[in-house]
Amino acid sequence: MKSTVEKLSPTRVRINVEVPFTELEPDIDRAFKQLAKQVRLPGFRPGKAPRKLLEARVGRGAVLEQVVNDALPGRYSEAVTSSSLQPLGQPEIEVTKLADNEELVFTAEVDIRPEIELPDLTALGITVDPIAVADEDVDTELEALQKRFGTLTGADRAAETGDFVSIDLSATVGGQDVPEAATEGLSHEVGSGQLIEGLDDAIVGLAEGESRVFTTTLVAGEHAGQEAQVTVTVKSVKRRELPELDDDFAQLASEFDTIDELRDDLRGKVGQAKRIQQAEQIRDKAIEVLLEQVEVPLPEKIVQGQVDDTLHNAIHALDHDEDKFADALAEQGSSREEFDADNRSNAEKAVKTQLLMDAIADQLEIQVGQNDLTERLVLMSRQYGLEPQQLLQVLQQNNQLPAMFADVRRGLTVAAVVHGATVTDTEGTVIDTTEFFGPSGEQAEAPAAAEAETGTETAADEETAEDDDVAEAAEASGGADDTK
Repeated sequence: MKSTVEKLSPTRVRINVEVPFTELEPDIDRAFKQLAKQVRLPGFRPGKAPRKLLEARVGRGAVLEQVVNDALPGRYSEAVTSSSLQPLGQPEIEVTKLADNEELVFTAEVDIRPEIELPDLTALGITVDPIAVADEDVDTELEALQKRFGTLTGADRAAETGDFVSIDLSATVGGQDVPEAATEGLSHEVGSGQLIEGLDDAIVGLAEGESRVFTTTLVAGEHAGQEAQVTVTVKSVKRRELPELDDDFAQLASEFDTIDELRDDLRGKVGQAKRIQQAEQIRDKAIEVLLEQVEVPLPEKIVQGQVDDTLHNAIHALDHDEDKFADALAEQGSSREEFDADNRSNAEKAVKTQLLMDAIADQLEIQVGQNDLTERLVLMSRQYGLEPQQLLQVLQQNNQLPAMFADVRRGLTVAAVVHGATVTDTEGTVIDTTEFFGPSGEQAEAPAAAEAETGTETAADEETAEDDDVAEAAEASGGADDTK
């Protein structure tokens, strides 16, 4: 087999492949053997019919077509490997010549990872906001804790903001009842803004047994986007009584004896949360700085594929109704033109980031270990409420393991970049990044991120019986995604 590569652009090539018919003989024999099992000829057992009789029955052209279809993927892969190309997405293959007993010639156009000139990563400077824990931050956390231990008592008065009410709701559109909008005994915190627009204002001032009609726009159901007359009836009013913020409260709500100790503990937790936010900012800034410094050619078909996927998902949620989509954008103060522009900008940035991280990962020789994959799998399984082994099977069935592998590798790459960079805050203080990005470049998960999901141990403490399965499955799936 002979193959040559034409560079059509920095991100796209045409591979020209010539395959002598002598190399296709094993494929032809295999095709006839399969055909012999399918075609029944009188006097011959299944699979034993002679090749000449089979060829006379089905025709030489049909056999060659099957041979070509079976041979193209393997010959394409062989050409890619021999040319050391890194394809993105699927190729567009065209058979340009099929001469029986002579040769098969085809071309394959495909996007490839471009060559990217990388800067000196050790000279990278990242500047982020400093961490500051104000008394107001601690007060906010303390008030939230105080509300958790509050009690509700009946209020013999009209409802006020902050009260808890039980309400009945009904609605009409154009004088016709809307059954799906009716409900009884619904519990609601006045002022929370968690239900329909205008409801809180309508409730304030209503006592038990009183009703009020107000106008609002329905956001779901058959009448979504239409103006409705909604009737709210207050069934009961309760006020929340909060405990005093004293030592007794500290002992009730925590393991501490005094309110000062509780405040100190909350200050530490607020500080830790802000450190996590700072780590996220460091990660985002690292990518932002690199994108500003590096020229990354964009493969247009990959970008367009991502644009199309995002648009499809957005409209799919609205039954593919373009008018509903336009109305939804208008309600958000946007338009289709703005959506399309943002969609393309986001797709271009995402593809640039992926290509850049992959190039840096190659330069730094970033390796993904079994523990890296297993940790990600465990965290994802908690997110989706599945056992790790179940999630692994789902990912395998949907061919999503390569994407997970690539995502983990890119995360390790960002961590390595951050570890090698100089990171300071806007006040000039050098920031130690090892807490979240690791001394050797591995990106640590935010402390207790997994615990926050399940209330149990972190991923590092999990039983990792799936280690071999994850690594082997990812490797078998190709190891990296196609930057889709």
